[in-house]
Amino acid sequence: MSIAAGPPFETPLTRAAGIRVPLIGGAMYPCSNPELVAAVSKAGGIGVIQPISLTYVHKREYRAGVREIVALADGAPIGLNALIEASSRTYHQRMVRWVEIALEEGVRFFVTSLGNPRWVVDMVAPHGGVVYHDITELKWALKGRDAGVHGLIAVNERAGGHTGSRSAYALLQEVGDLGLPVVAAGGVGSGAPFADLLGMGYAGVQIGTRLIATHECTADVHYKQAIVQATESDVVLTERLTGVPVAVLRTPYVERLGTRVGPIARAMFRGRRTKHWIRTWYALRSLRQLKRSAQGEARADYWQAGKSVATITGVVSVAEVVRECEAAWRGR
Repeated sequence: MSIAAGPPFETPLTRAAGIRVPLIGGAMYPCSNPELVAAVSKAGGIGVIQPISLTYVHKREYRAGVREIVALADGAPIGLNALIEASSRTYHQRMVRWVEIALEEGVRFFVTSLGNPRWVVDMVAPHGGVVYHDITELKWALKGRDAGVHGLIAVNERAGGHTGSRSAYALLQEVGDLGLPVVAAGGVGSGAPFADLLGMGYAGVQIGTRLIATHECTADVHYKQAIVQATESDVVLTERLTGVPVAVLRTPYVERLGTRVGPIARAMFRGRRTKHWIRTWYALRSLRQLKRSAQGEARADYWQAGKSVATITGVVSVAEVVRECEAAWRGR
């Protein structure tokens, strides 16, 4: 497989998003503060707004927050993450309004996840918007393709947070022939793996963990230092946050609490009538836990991170991260 033909150092992602470097700053709860999102875009990639982080964690009124990020990015393109799982009518209506406001404020790049993206595709189409959809395996990629998305973000087994189960290579082999550009997500903390994934045939790379350990990220200093000091073996999967495996750093708190849900919760997740309730309960609880932990409000350290920690050696600026990735890509 190869990147679609075009001028030197262009990919389908750079063309679709209007950016110089095929790099997406992954939307992260709770770490996507306005300064971080804007810095990715200003450096040549595209930062993606996580609306719950923007409003709940970083206390911005939504429209004002979008405008702040656009201003900080100095005219560079900005994206929006639309979590489209229809957990409730109220939440869906709120997300529809958030997408509508983003369009009004000039956002044209959207990343969807956790549901059917058809309504987002239809909503942004009249404005020339582009939708890339998060997937972890072929069945979700097919649903995204059938819903009309413009590209896929393939979350592999090295990603932080809600991770995948396949290697970057295996996942590209699985979904790379669907006629859509594919962006890799997971395992990139430095320039070399960034260039390797593009050489493999990916149209771009989404980066998350590396951006937490930057000056622009407002996460607690203990979180950043834990990322810098961690090795791959320090990344574990826990079900205790959302009921499904989430990649986090091994901390005394995680070890003390354990990584598996109990038998009652497991049965409720499997039950047709109970799974919605238990998912909602875990989601609300995890929002509070992750927010407090990332902001240093408690030493209940649930720190999401992927295996890219192995190549992260210090806290640097976002511009340095993007420059290193760009240099490796152009020099390969």
